[in-house]
Amino acid sequence: MTEEDFDKFCAALPHTNLVIQWRGAHVWKVGAKMFAVGRWDNGEPAITFKVGEVAYEILKQSPGLRPAPYLASRGATWLQLFGTPSLPNDDIRQYIRTSYHIISNTRPKRPLGGRPPGLSHLG
Repeated sequence: MTEEDFDKFCAALPHTNLVIQWRGAHVWKVGAKMFAVGRWDNGEPAITFKVGEVAYEILKQSPGLRPAPYLASRGATWLQLFGTPSLPNDDIRQYIRTSYHIISNTRPKRPLGGRPPGLSHLG
């Protein structure tokens, strides 16, 4: 997957925005939450995405995939696709789409009353 293909695919997902950070990495977010990171060094891709716990355990040993540096070392289930040859573009798109759905479906936790802490005085 090229940098252009990666950006075009991520941009097509609802409510996404691109932030260039970490020395030129393309960090894609839904709202304020990161769901995919892409970087190309000397034409070699490094695409990072979130997966579920079971997928993480199965895929982390697969050729061309590894636990994502920094994120996985802190217990998060993020994988990084690296080097060439890599997975087919359709597979990469599916992993990114799944990551998007995992991240976009997480909601801030609220107390059982449904109001954030500190707002109980509002009646």
